[in-house]
Amino acid sequence: MRVTLVNSSLAGGGAERVMATMANFWARKGWSVTLLTLSGAEAPDFYEVDPAVHRRRLGIAGASSSLIGGLRMNLTRMRVLRRSIRESRPDVVISFQNQTNVLVLLCCLGLKLPVIVSERSDPFCSKISRTWRLLRQVFYPLAACIVLQTDSVRAYFGRRVRRKAKVIPNPVEHVNDPGKAVEAGPGREGRVLATAGRLNEVKGFDLLIRAFASVVAAHPDWTLVIWGEGPIRDDLEALRDQLGLGDRVRLPGATKMLAAKLRDADLYVLSSRHEGFPNVLCEAMALGLPVVSFDCPSGPRHIVRDGVDGVLVPAKDVDALAAVLSRLMADDKERNRLAARAPEVLERFALKVVMGLWEEAIHGVSGRKPVAREVPA
Repeated sequence: MRVTLVNSSLAGGGAERVMATMANFWARKGWSVTLLTLSGAEAPDFYEVDPAVHRRRLGIAGASSSLIGGLRMNLTRMRVLRRSIRESRPDVVISFQNQTNVLVLLCCLGLKLPVIVSERSDPFCSKISRTWRLLRQVFYPLAACIVLQTDSVRAYFGRRVRRKAKVIPNPVEHVNDPGKAVEAGPGREGRVLATAGRLNEVKGFDLLIRAFASVVAAHPDWTLVIWGEGPIRDDLEALRDQLGLGDRVRLPGATKMLAAKLRDADLYVLSSRHEGFPNVLCEAMALGLPVVSFDCPSGPRHIVRDGVDGVLVPAKDVDALAAVLSRLMADDKERNRLAARAPEVLERFALKVVMGLWEEAIHGVSGRKPVAREVPA
């Protein structure tokens, strides 16, 4: 089987991580896998790709300052991307994320190649321009299959898209134990409330810092650690300092050893305003952490079984989040009860199960049945 995967980059993020995982899985299975990204050397890969994957950075990403410049740039992108897809000689093309999906569908016109596109966020909440929304509406029906991460997202799309839609969650992998990652710094000897993600508005870390500020006095041995990097770091640090939390909230940056860092935590929290299917929430649960999450319109509610392996809080409700955090921070027995069931996420979204769903989708659109062969451990 020959598969070509296309994304904007592998520079970090949930969609990028899943695409790297898929590429590695199939390459180790003996498939011919090509992974194309619109970005070039300016966006180095954050996730490792197996040497067997044919990795190509096209260097055609970037924004334009004018309408004419934008049209010219997109024509160049399409020409380069179309040529690269043809050269990879795929049986099927798989694309992630809305704008890249539209470009891939345009590039594959007339090539007689089945294209699977995948939405990686909640389209009800994600912000894209009116032009791109229109283009998605026009071109998504041309896809052979549209993969959604949760069933609740189906309602956003029209009938022509819904009848081609297939729900495939993100896979959760066992994480090899790299040992404890002891971090120096204020509060490390106490308890750790951890979270991770790109430092942007969507992840809601400002809401989390405000919730933590309201309970911090009652829990003097707890520190909030936010792993990640992004455009609103300065704003978050300013908010932290404004609330007098300079020694209780840490933002140590992005890490490629997140699993090791999370092993040092006592409780994980997801404060996103909206989500697709948050990988890091699954990873925290796989590591046996009790979790608290905002009940976004999609995503967390499909992962966390409220009261069984975590707690869901009304979306964007800072007071409710603070109350639940305070309760769990004070109750070791309750945290341990939730943590005991959390690793069941590994069975519910096992890598081989999820990749089997992808292979069913590929078989359905290509007419070629993937060869059954064990993936090396």
